Amino acid sequence: MSEFDPHKLTVNLMTPATFAQPVEGRKYTLTHSDITGQLFLDIGYMYNMQVVNPQMRDEVLAEWKKDVNGHLTLAGTAYVDGGEYSSSAAGIRFKIFMKEMDTAISGIVYGDRPFYARYPLLLDAPIFIHYMSNYPQYRQVLYYGTPRQYLSQINVVHR
Repeated sequence: MSEFDPHKLTVNLMTPATFAQPVEGRKYTLTHSDITGQLFLDIGYMYNMQVVNPQMRDEVLAEWKKDVNGHLTLAGTAYVDGGEYSSSAAGIRFKIFMKEMDTAISGIVYGDRPFYARYPLLLDAPIFIHYMSNYPQYRQVLYYGTPRQYLSQINVVHR
């Protein structure tokens, strides 16, 4: 991943999900190819764990959840480590996730544009990413703005 290129995004809507349903519990599985730079987004009622590389664990998962006040938020996770890496290796993974997260979120938001057309209030919902790690310095929940901010930054050049 790197700078987001909409032409390198492939979206798979997993039935019975549609661009209208579900809302709460809507799940995103974002994976990529290091070789081609292609992004792959699966949208559904469940995560598509069949596309996740169990050795790499470099996917970004996200879902629409209600917060403590009942408002929907886009809550994502990035798997830094579960104790299988040294602190320095986990640190490298954490830095890579941090560097690439804007691209990943852009892919998730851009790939589900018809959903936002039906639910425009969600354009201003907060996005939080939970970095999962056994090391406290990498175990963090960070705020990443709103879907509207990501859509406004994407320039589509028609080819």
